[in-house]
Amino acid sequence: MAASSSFLSTASLSNPKSTISFASSVSPAPIPSLRRVVFRSPSSRRRVMTIRSKIREIFMPALSSTMTEGKIVSWIKTEGEKLAKGESVVVVESDKADMDVETFYDGYLAAIVVGEGETAPVGAAIGLLAETEAEIEEAKNKAASKPSSSAVVPSPPPATSSPAPAIAQPSPAAAASDGPRKTVATPHAKKLAKQHKVDIGSVAGTGPFGRITASDVEAAAGLAPTVTPPPPPPPPAAAPAPTAKATTTSSPPLLPDASIVPFTAMQSAVSKNMIESLSVPTFRVGYPVNTDALDALYEKVKPKGVTMTALLAKAAGMALAQHPVVNASCKDGKSFSYNSNINVAVAVAINGGLITPVLQDANKLDLYLLSQKWKELVGKARSKQLQPHEYNSGTFTLSNLGMFGVDRFDAILPPGQGAIMAVGASKPTVVADKDGFFSVKNKMLVNVTADHRIVYGADLAAFLQTFAKIVENPDSLTL
Repeated sequence: MAASSSFLSTASLSNPKSTISFASSVSPAPIPSLRRVVFRSPSSRRRVMTIRSKIREIFMPALSSTMTEGKIVSWIKTEGEKLAKGESVVVVESDKADMDVETFYDGYLAAIVVGEGETAPVGAAIGLLAETEAEIEEAKNKAASKPSSSAVVPSPPPATSSPAPAIAQPSPAAAASDGPRKTVATPHAKKLAKQHKVDIGSVAGTGPFGRITASDVEAAAGLAPTVTPPPPPPPPAAAPAPTAKATTTSSPPLLPDASIVPFTAMQSAVSKNMIESLSVPTFRVGYPVNTDALDALYEKVKPKGVTMTALLAKAAGMALAQHPVVNASCKDGKSFSYNSNINVAVAVAINGGLITPVLQDANKLDLYLLSQKWKELVGKARSKQLQPHEYNSGTFTLSNLGMFGVDRFDAILPPGQGAIMAVGASKPTVVADKDGFFSVKNKMLVNVTADHRIVYGADLAAFLQTFAKIVENPDSLTL
């Protein structure tokens, strides 16, 4: 007995339209072990089942938790080109990185809806994927008649943990159109239809997405549509108020020869995060740290590829392990969570923005392995090839401007984290010991900005004392 193909879905079989046929036959000879088979037929007549080839929309994927729109950097494939499952189709610029996006389906890139250099909201259709070559022309016609992606934005597909997300997923709307269409009407329209005995299923809706409105039912019943009287004009005395408001809210005129430069996707993400951080109550604590021993250790390990960033990240990770509340997170303003991992994000300035690659488990990794990992992350950050988990999984942030000679500065707390450390330059400083003798020592000033909802002054002071002890006695960093 030849059983029918197991990959024929219920939705496909119920579709009356057909362009591809799959056949299955049933043997007339009874087989005892297969008597209860679902496809058993009383006759040996050949049955033919048909399914419709699908035209799938390629959605703009959400490449990060903060991404709201993406820019098409380039299409790797051209229209009409055959695609294989898992193959890269398009390069998308998110708010953090450029990423190759793959397809989870075989087929043909039938039409490109959003061209190179253009942007689209997350979840909007950027292209069409045809299952067969014969469907390409139909897909092109569909793309030509498709409204602008900014007008109608479909729901984004569910996020996945895969580094290269799937993009060619069938939309819920397309799946729903294969079966009987559900009548959608406003409650008032349903009431009018019942009152005037109008078959609401036969009424053509003119509202958004074909929704049947009260005026549609009244038109079907031959009634004059209800006209809502316009609101009365405002009193004359209130007329100058809008003018005054418009004057105060209007932007100041541009200076001569000034030009407007729109934000890049990364700059927009940074702007959004900085504005969001203003809603968090923060406080700042500074602490001077003696770096003579750390500088000596750095000179020893520098030839082996160890960076100062790795040393500071390792020291911060070890201090956080002793003070877990500084590594905690508060995201809803009602509770906070202790993070099981210590992931130190380090701010890196790149062309056109700022990004924070994450050194995961910074307290556990060997110093040399941590330095190697950091070099890899910086290289990927500057080429905009970081994966989402490599820049959005930080639990604590380190920002170092000491290499630029900056002696002190305050850092803005990233949303969702408990604290951020700002590290200044190490400079010779005259200090007096307990006996009153003066000496010159290298010191750097560390400022920490913390979320005061979960971290208090005593917590931060204790953390900074532990950090200073590790830096001033750095032998534990190489263990």
